[in-house]
Amino acid sequence: MIDPNDPKGAHALERLATDKIGWLTSVTQAGQPQTMPVWFMWEDGEVLVYSQKDARRNDNIRANAKVSFHLNDDGVGGDVVSLDGEARFDTAAPAGKDNPAYLEKYGRWLDEYGWTPEYFSDHYPDAIRIRPTRVRLA
Repeated sequence: MIDPNDPKGAHALERLATDKIGWLTSVTQAGQPQTMPVWFMWEDGEVLVYSQKDARRNDNIRANAKVSFHLNDDGVGGDVVSLDGEARFDTAAPAGKDNPAYLEKYGRWLDEYGWTPEYFSDHYPDAIRIRPTRVRLA
């Protein structure tokens, strides 16, 4: 969906691989959008998020799989990477503690929080994958 041969697409893919915070918007059953920052991985053309077991987004996604995900802009409205997509729980995904790429990306932050990989996996056990259906780059 994102063309790696297009300069904007290549830049977006680099950001999806290296940025550490993304913003995930889900919608409550009452129709209220809720946006929260999340740690994420770009993996096989999808966004992977490990969600807290009691996060409201889990119920939101179970009721309505349509979500949006975006990265921070450059502070003046440029360098936009925004995805609309369909989210699903991936029960076959490895736990965060068993995902080497995830631990490489966030290991220092886990250390700074005083969390072990096991602690993280116990508190963020729900793997959510977001398949993009629309991409906006600016």
